[in-house]
Amino acid sequence: MILLELFWTFFKIGAFTFGGGYAMLPLIQSEVERMGWLGKAELIDFIAVSESTPGPFAINISTYVGRTVGGFFGAVCSTLGVVVPSFVIILIVARFYAKFKENKTVAGVMSGLKPAVIGLIGSAIVSVGTTVLFPNGYTFSVFSDVSFYISAGITVLCSILAFKKVHPILIICLSAAIGIAAGYGLQLNV
Repeated sequence: MILLELFWTFFKIGAFTFGGGYAMLPLIQSEVERMGWLGKAELIDFIAVSESTPGPFAINISTYVGRTVGGFFGAVCSTLGVVVPSFVIILIVARFYAKFKENKTVAGVMSGLKPAVIGLIGSAIVSVGTTVLFPNGYTFSVFSDVSFYISAGITVLCSILAFKKVHPILIICLSAAIGIAAGYGLQLNV
């Protein structure tokens, strides 16, 4: 039963989310938490790993969630679930897009989807950022925790580097190194 639930959940995510992996994040978070498969903190860790490993984000995150919940076959089912809708839709779109790309309705749909995708990505940024920077909710106690300042510093540094067009691999490696160093530093202070 869990294999079918994984496939169906990720099939819906793959079928009804436009704009790629980041636009899928709010739906993935909602569905995974609703099903009780992962907690918010664990999902954030999976997001970090999915973003840091090669391959498309949506496939990586669905594979990780599926593996955690249903083992090897869970990983296969959730990965197929997220991939099949895109594969079918791309085949259909590729077949008909050239013929209909000048159609006003098709152009309207495309121009309407662009801001929706930006909104979904913005929602994912706020959701993930809130969980990373304020894991215990919006309280003043967060400002007494050194991990808040480390996370905020890494976020600011990586944002600056991204705007300066530093290669994403370098940014990922640098942020991982800072996180490791900070983690060891925090362990030494305990």
